Order: sequence, then structure tokens, then C-alpha cells
Amino acid sequence: MNSTIAVPKTKNFFRMLFAYTGPGALVAVGYMDPGNWAASINGGQSFNFLLISTILISSLMAMLLQYMSAKLGIVTQMDLAQAIRARTSKRLSFILWIVIELAIMATDVAEVIGAAIALNLLFKIPLVIATFITIFDVFLLLLLSKVGFRKIEALISCLIMVILFVFAYQVMLAEPNWSKIFLSVFPSPELVAQHPVVNGLSPLTGSLGIIGATVMPHNFYLHSSICQTRKINHHDPDDVKNAVRFTTWDSNIQLILAFFVNVLLLIMGAAVFKSGAVKDSSFFGLYDALSNTAMLSNPILISVAKTGILSVLFAIALLASGQNSTITGTLTSQIVMEGFIHLKMPLWARRLFTRLLSVIPVIICVVMTANDTISQQHFALNMLLENSQVFLAFAVPFSIVPLLIMTDDKRMMGQFKNRRSWSVLGWISSIILIFLNLYNLPATFVSFNIMPKQDAKIFAYAIIVLIILLLAWTCWDMEKSKIRH
Repeated sequence: MNSTIAVPKTKNFFRMLFAYTGPGALVAVGYMDPGNWAASINGGQSFNFLLISTILISSLMAMLLQYMSAKLGIVTQMDLAQAIRARTSKRLSFILWIVIELAIMATDVAEVIGAAIALNLLFKIPLVIATFITIFDVFLLLLLSKVGFRKIEALISCLIMVILFVFAYQVMLAEPNWSKIFLSVFPSPELVAQHPVVNGLSPLTGSLGIIGATVMPHNFYLHSSICQTRKINHHDPDDVKNAVRFTTWDSNIQLILAFFVNVLLLIMGAAVFKSGAVKDSSFFGLYDALSNTAMLSNPILISVAKTGILSVLFAIALLASGQNSTITGTLTSQIVMEGFIHLKMPLWARRLFTRLLSVIPVIICVVMTANDTISQQHFALNMLLENSQVFLAFAVPFSIVPLLIMTDDKRMMGQFKNRRSWSVLGWISSIILIFLNLYNLPATFVSFNIMPKQDAKIFAYAIIVLIILLLAWTCWDMEKSKIRH
């Protein structure tokens, strides 16, 4: 798909921006996927609008790192997986491929759960059957691959607008205090306070959760590849400079939309529902809350909720988000497989293989809880979704650290090497993100309840040590090895 989309030779800013618009939408999907919904809504329920500034900070981090990712792809004509493979040994590349694949499969589990629940809520399809139906989205992707990459970009953009519209409509009905929302954009010392503790969260832990869950490691592999779909003259520095400039504009605009979606979700928690009313933050719980007039905050919402439209729109947004994530997850899987281990596989086989792997734990969870109460079934699915995300913590360091090392390298990037200020901000962001993801691992392993609490903590710390050692090996290889052609 590289160099398949022509770019007009014009100095008209808006024509050029339109030509480069699209890849950013696929990247933005990862910042508004179903895995982020509960964190934002819980933040609003617990601390009103306070954590909006946290969403802003995490969005700015994402913009900076995605800019570097796109720049790497455009300048070197390699995606992140290919670039890492070129500067590491074959053995290390294989290990890193496994780590990234686990992260992609973890996001795929969330997509399966989100899509299956949406089908269950909208059409009353039993969860087991709904889960099997999600396997057939492979045919949707096959169809899209035949009509061209530009059409995929357009579909993703339309689905993002559906999600944005749904939550904007619900928030407008809630009539929130817009002046308080605007003031909450500016960070305050309360963000890092450990009190008050509401529903088990303090402002600090709420902020850590939002920042830690925002940046998806597979997005950097995806962005560094799909930004190469535009046809440019790589021998002309001005042409390359223009490509970097407009790709960055596209990425930032789409990430601003993702920022607004996450803010709307937080405002939903704060303004749509009565304070503290939502005890079940699973998709089932939120769907029920939007049709339960006792949980809603004002008469307008209550009158609309009686029609059932609020809960139906929520399920539609969930289905749109799941399909978006499915498409981008498939593309990323193909990119990392070809980049790290040079293994090519037909798109349909790749999609079917990863989707089947993701469906198996969901099917097991649904079958094992079939005789339990409805609330226990919902809780089990929610825990599976949350626990699958632990694999993202493994992959974050091996995405952003190599990205920074290579975009700081003048030998690779030439005149497009990171400016000192961007480099410093990038390393600060990376250290924060890596720390937050690893910091939460012990508590996550304890929550699995598969071993005694102390053993779970020891196991988690052992995993953290392994991650740090593997990261050190990666940095050593990348600094010492010359690019292999």
C-alpha cells in the first residue's frame, strides 16, 4: 500500500491537508477504544471535571510521540518494526515481535468483548453467538482491502464521527457547567492528591490510570507504516518536509478529536449521571444506567432516556468503536509480522488467526459463567477485558524507547533529527509512561486472584525486572549495531 495515493503539486494549504488526511484517523482509534471508556467515566463520577487536564496532558504526549513515529516512517521509508529489526539481532527481533503480538492480541480481546456486548445489547443475540459473529469481520476487512486504502480511511473517519456525535448529544442534554469544564483544562495541584478516596480511587490514582491507559504501543508501528501511503519524491528534501508537516497536521487534528471524545466521556460521568450513581462501570452497567431514570441528572435526560434512545446510541457507539479497532488491529498485526520476522501471510489468514486466538478466552469466560447470575457474567467479562490490558504494559517500553533512539539519530534522520526540546519532552513523556505502566503491574497481578497476594506481587516484580533487562538489551543492540540493509 506504500506510495499508492497521489499527492497534488500545489501550494494550497487545504488541498494538501485533504490529500494527507486519513492516517491520523486510524491512529486516533487507539486513543478512544472501548478500553478507555470506563476510566474516563469513572474519573467523572468520582472527581467531577478535575481530570480533564490529565486527559489533555496524555493527549499532548500522544501528539508528540505520534509525530516522531510518522516522521520516522516518512524519512527512512521503514515502519517502526522494520527499523528496529534493522538495528537489532535476529533473536532479539523475534522476542520483541512476540511482545508486540501479545499487546495486539490484548487489544483484540477488548474489541471482541466490546463488539459482542454491543450485538447482545442491540439485537439480544446471546453472548456466545455474538462472540462467534465477531469472527466474520474478517470479510469486512477483505472487502475494504479491495476498494483501496483511501476508502478505509474514509470509513474509519465516519465511525469516529458517529462516536463523537453520540457522546456530544448526550452531554448537551445534560447541560453541564461549561465554565467549570473550561477551567478544568488547566492542571491544578489537586491532580496528584491522595485524598479524597472515592470508589477506591484518589485523584492521583485516577490520573495515573488515565495517562497509563491512553498511549497504545501498537499505534506507533501502525502510524510509521500507513503514513507512507502517500506518493512523494524522497530525493527532494522539500517534498519530504511537506509530507512530515501535513502528516503531523492530520495526526494532531485527529488526536484532538480523540481528546474531545475522552473529555465527553468524562463529562458523561460527571454530568449525565448523578454523582456516585454508577456502581457498575462495565458496558452492561453503563447501558442500563442510561435507561435508568433514577441515575440520570436532569429532567431533559430523564425524558429522553424513557424512549430508550440514550442506551441504544451508547451501544451503537460501542459497536462503531469495536469495528474501528478491529480494522486498525489487523493492519498493525500484518505490519509487525512482516517487519520483525519478514513473514508474509494473506490478510484473511492473518485476520482469522488472530481473531480466533482472541475469541477463545472470551468464549471460555462466557461458557464458564453460563450458569451464574447475569451480574456475575457481566463482572467476569469486565475483568477479562481489564486483565487483558496488562499485556499493553509489557509492550510500551519496546515501542517508545526505540522510537526516540532512532529519531534522535542524525545518521538515520539527517536534517529531520529531533530538535533538542522535542527530544527532552519525548524522553520525559516516555519515562512517565513506562513508570506508570510498570507501577500498576503488581496491583494488576493481585487482582487476577489466581495465586496468593504475596506470590502475585513477587511474580509481578520478576516480570518488571525481565522487562527492564530486555529493554537494556534492546538499547544496547540499537546503539551498537549498524543498520543492516
